[in-house]
Amino acid sequence: MTLPPGSSSESEPLGGTVRSTEGSQASVPPPADNVIIRVEGVDAGYEDVVILENINFEVRRGEVFGILGGSGGGKSTLMKHMIGLNPPLAGNIYIDGDNIVTADEAMLEKIQRRFGVMYQSGALFGSMTLLENVRLPLEVYTDLPDEAIDLVARMKLELVGLEAFTGHMPAELSGGMQKRAGIARAMALDPSILFLDEPSSGLDPITAASLDATIRRLSQNLDVTFVIVTHDLGSVFVAMDRVILLDRRAKGIIAEGDPRRLRDETADPRVRAFFRREQETVVS
Repeated sequence: MTLPPGSSSESEPLGGTVRSTEGSQASVPPPADNVIIRVEGVDAGYEDVVILENINFEVRRGEVFGILGGSGGGKSTLMKHMIGLNPPLAGNIYIDGDNIVTADEAMLEKIQRRFGVMYQSGALFGSMTLLENVRLPLEVYTDLPDEAIDLVARMKLELVGLEAFTGHMPAELSGGMQKRAGIARAMALDPSILFLDEPSSGLDPITAASLDATIRRLSQNLDVTFVIVTHDLGSVFVAMDRVILLDRRAKGIIAEGDPRRLRDETADPRVRAFFRREQETVVS
């Protein structure tokens, strides 16, 4: 509901080591109590297909953390391992100190209550109103009376600016509004972590910018940790504190840190090509 080779400087305004395969680690790791997700030695993939090997990183409390990379690079696969949807081929993933990989079914469900997930499509139930969609997790997982469930659901929709659309069906809303409604439902149980899969996918630039602003506001006001899978560079530079960059050919992380510094300071042609939208001139 996590990171490190690179160089550091005395000024890191948004936190984080800049990591590159060309450099060496030169930063002090964050205190253990500041780490909410730790990924250790993870091989990501399905059955006999290994997409990523020996992945290691950390996500800090309250930050907006991005998992970046090209198509087929393993971003969504890694996220599915992190939320316990599919077990990794190897390694461990700790959510607030508890290992989601070795947890039994009861413990896994307990861990999963700590985070919310918004899938790329928003995954709203088309036959339910927005209010009914947000109410659903509360009805399933709490013993709150109907009046309290209604109040909480309305508050979540208000947080994402949809308080005037509680009675609307998903099909009556724009794509951006559906994404925000998906975030509201993911927040229903007050999770400490929100996983978002390609939240700006399919949105026009203005709507995407509005969604970025919503994510930043929620992160700052509610102290929620966001883990976002994306390849949208506009959102990356505006909304995210730190990122990791996955590379399909390397089967691993080739960069980590503040995305603005990675864009401006990297010497790795693969990293430069991604962040500057340039064609690589050096074969890795």
